[in-house]
Amino acid sequence: MTRKPSTERRVALLAVGRDGYAAIELDADGSELSRVGLSAVEMPGWVADQERRNAPRWVIRSARDIYPALLDAGVIIGRSHDLVLCHAILRDTDKVARPLAPSASWVRRDVAVDEAPALFDVADHDDAGDPVDEALDQYREQRRVLRDGKDGRLTLLTAAESAGGLIAEEMRVAGLPWNEAVHDEILTEMLGARPIAGGLPSRMVSQADRIRSILSDPHLNLESQPKLLRALHRVGVQVESTSRWELAQHSHAVVEPLLAYKKLSRLLSANGWAWLSEWVHDGRFRPIYITGGVVTGRWASAGGGALQLPRNLRAAVRADEGWTLVVADVAQLEPRMLAGMAGDRAMARAAQGRDLYAGVVESGAVATREEAKYAVLGAMYGATTGDSGRLVPRLRKVYPRAMALVDKAARFGEDGGVVSTWLGRSSPRPSTEWQALQAAATDADADPAAVALARRRARDWGRFTRNFVVQGTAAEWSLIWLAEIRHRLQALPDAERPATASGVFRSRPHLAFFLHDEVILHVPAEQADAAAAAVREAAAVATRRLFGDFPIDVPLDLRIAESAEK
Repeated sequence: MTRKPSTERRVALLAVGRDGYAAIELDADGSELSRVGLSAVEMPGWVADQERRNAPRWVIRSARDIYPALLDAGVIIGRSHDLVLCHAILRDTDKVARPLAPSASWVRRDVAVDEAPALFDVADHDDAGDPVDEALDQYREQRRVLRDGKDGRLTLLTAAESAGGLIAEEMRVAGLPWNEAVHDEILTEMLGARPIAGGLPSRMVSQADRIRSILSDPHLNLESQPKLLRALHRVGVQVESTSRWELAQHSHAVVEPLLAYKKLSRLLSANGWAWLSEWVHDGRFRPIYITGGVVTGRWASAGGGALQLPRNLRAAVRADEGWTLVVADVAQLEPRMLAGMAGDRAMARAAQGRDLYAGVVESGAVATREEAKYAVLGAMYGATTGDSGRLVPRLRKVYPRAMALVDKAARFGEDGGVVSTWLGRSSPRPSTEWQALQAAATDADADPAAVALARRRARDWGRFTRNFVVQGTAAEWSLIWLAEIRHRLQALPDAERPATASGVFRSRPHLAFFLHDEVILHVPAEQADAAAAAVREAAAVATRRLFGDFPIDVPLDLRIAESAEK
């Protein structure tokens, strides 16, 4: 590729062709300027050279497809346009008159997630055409849709989503520092000594014996839900499940040990010694993140339970010697996003400071912090009963703009309409079964039971769209936060003492973990303050990118520590 002046923003498509890789230099409209063929051996070095000299925005099919090979070769790219991730957004958005045409060729091919429903189903790609030309055509169509988005929000969203795709792969390679000995100590303390194959830890055994004694059933299989329920019914504990909430409604002597047993059982199955053996190697936990794996844009995980990391195991997250962790999370991110989206200055005043719920109390809307939490969550999730349902109407008087925004989103959903996040990610339409149910309920001779069912389903979908706009916008803020953190970390110098298990990031401060509104950075100890400043600056930039100069606080709880334990 001919070098251009550094003031130009260069774009290069990097695609897997039939005979290796192809790299195409593009102009601003997606027209081809030059093309280079590369073997798998040549590709990483060539990309590294282009990254160093020109820093183009790389147009790639998917970070999952192409970035691991680069990272394994020690090559980090700065910017990308992920065609698969962007296709999902630009296909479904209602912010342009002519969105992207659906195509099975550009449906993501992720493995099934284990924390949340995937955004797309797996689809086989009929590779009849040339994959490089298909990628080029797809990019041009995506550029057309982005040009139609006049306010630039979709462009910002697709850039942030693409950055998220890179970050997910980088975090997998770097891994989260994990001390296996500390994890083993925690398990031993909580569960008892590690059992031999097929057995249970000693504390679980003693709790199980206690439960069987109370239930007068010495051979009861506690892992059999039907048998356990029958045993509970025999002693007068009339429950339909063994959920914590349902058991807590009873005062029988079996409740306390049964709840304790279930807690230990969950720890053993989800993060016990088998998990440790499968997911932690060389002092690193490397989960598989699915960028945009939930319809709202939140991430999911395809293994390891990264999005369900128990608080009592966080002590095992330990920085390498000579390194430290920067741990930061946002307090009440979603209601803060709601205030910004609605332009509700009264709610923004309540959000000034670390505790939005305390601000809600000070506004006079409710009497206690607990009531404030119930009311705010009820407003975002559409609660109509219980404490939340009772308190939500009070918010309408104090925060009319915020409440009007979510109420409108709910009405759209109840009518089968589509709602969108602040940057333009749109909600899915209800299923054909839902639509048929609603249509049948409008018939003059409709069964009253069918009408009642249709109304319940409509309200359910309205609660989904009500929360979609808020949760989705919070996910957008988090994506920009991540991208800005990454950008700032890249400007920091290399470490004096390498973290040898972190792959290409062995000498570089890096993102190591992300969970919706929390990040963990693994950084050289001498750069801890600079990395912490980068996290704070990135949060401020993310807020300005979304809401300009609207006065909404998004404070961080940030600390520098050896361990992620709170």
